[in-house]
Amino acid sequence: MNRNIFRKKPINDLINTDNSTKSLKRSIGPLSLIIMGLGCIIGAGIFIITGIASANYSGPALVLSFIISAVACIFTALCYAEFASMIPISGSVYTYTYVAMGEVWAWMIGWVLIFEYLISASAVAVGWSSYIVGLLNSTGFNLPQIITSPPCTGLINLPAFLIIALLTGILVLGVKESTRFNAVIVLINIFIILLFIIIGANFINPANYQPFMPYGWTGVLQGAAMVFFAYIGFDAVSTAAEETKNPQKTLPIGIIGSLIISSILYIAVAAVLNGMVPYSLLNNAAPVTFALEKVGANWAASIVSFGALFGLTSVLLTSLFGQTRIFYSMSRDGLLPGVFSKIHHDFRSPVLSTIIVGAVASIIAAFLPLSVIIELVNIGTLSAFIFLALSIIILRKQQPDIERKFKCPLVPVIPVLSIIFCVFLIFQLSSTTLERFAVSLVIGLAVYFAYGSRKSKLRDKKPVETKDESYYELKGYRFYNSK
Repeated sequence: MNRNIFRKKPINDLINTDNSTKSLKRSIGPLSLIIMGLGCIIGAGIFIITGIASANYSGPALVLSFIISAVACIFTALCYAEFASMIPISGSVYTYTYVAMGEVWAWMIGWVLIFEYLISASAVAVGWSSYIVGLLNSTGFNLPQIITSPPCTGLINLPAFLIIALLTGILVLGVKESTRFNAVIVLINIFIILLFIIIGANFINPANYQPFMPYGWTGVLQGAAMVFFAYIGFDAVSTAAEETKNPQKTLPIGIIGSLIISSILYIAVAAVLNGMVPYSLLNNAAPVTFALEKVGANWAASIVSFGALFGLTSVLLTSLFGQTRIFYSMSRDGLLPGVFSKIHHDFRSPVLSTIIVGAVASIIAAFLPLSVIIELVNIGTLSAFIFLALSIIILRKQQPDIERKFKCPLVPVIPVLSIIFCVFLIFQLSSTTLERFAVSLVIGLAVYFAYGSRKSKLRDKKPVETKDESYYELKGYRFYNSK
């Protein structure tokens, strides 16, 4: 059993899946990939988290919190870029861990990513519903509470259900159509953010920057752990590896490019926001709109409020996309039922997987009263980043001759720094969050031993001895025995 659960997948056989009937269509270029990353990064973080983090943790020093989180993400992004150029296959950290550390670790990271994407998508859909209901109310069109709230306060959150259903339909059509739609809403979102920066800069009062660190460095670091939520979207870029043109070059550009652009925008928004109003007033769900209203720029507040819908829509779309690709990769390995890896003949997308994910996410959003789960999403992502960095170190040592189109500089220094930053940020989160995360991991392990370990394609093996090493052949693939 131990040898089974720790068996690794060889990189060459993973790459060969690109020519199989279960490979996805490569249609994403570098610009589309950067836009995809921006679509998942610039959304809930900039419209919601900035105010909460400033009021409760960082104060005007929120810019420092964003910089600290950005540095941690840059170290991680360099690790992502190396793996993505080396293994241009769908699955993100799940796939990378399978190659470097073995099946059971890959399953746990896959489980964490499933949790992250699915719950995040449902929560963002609920937030989207709140924004659209508020906008309609401001125009005098009031939707009844019975169709805008979950059971206990209503019957169903219909707007949340419908937006997920709409985006699921777009994803079913294929990644090319999805990225075109995403590009439109991301460009609108960036325009809205630039509008806020330009308008808000005219209302900056230097007195609002004092005291600069009201909660001290402890608050700044806790704020960094909180705003880390704002950056995690660049992981979605790596889930598109199998659908990217010339992935060895395109993926590093998409990952690093989207992170740099979003970091600049976040830091600029944080600086302007804290200059417009005192930080203590920003503890609300719409701090950007609130700040504009506070200084009397109501017309701009209305535009930004409308633009927030586009930001949340892009986050929701890329979250659903990332979820389906994780399911697809785990299913192709046998760790999840085969229905998740079936590819539509015409659309060349995992249609059934997309529909199932969309259905589950829409039901959660429609019927469960979800609260903000930022910390739970953060701890899962930080854990995945730690395993990513560990995998870089392991593969550099065990397989140094593998072709790497992009190489993370200063290995093992950069991966170790990534691990240190991520571990530090994890321990800035609450003990309750750590406990809940531990429970979710225990549940994940139970599912693995009940299904994944028994259905894994690595178990259906045929030993073949060579002069150098032992490996197993399975349905056209070759899997090396790890000792």
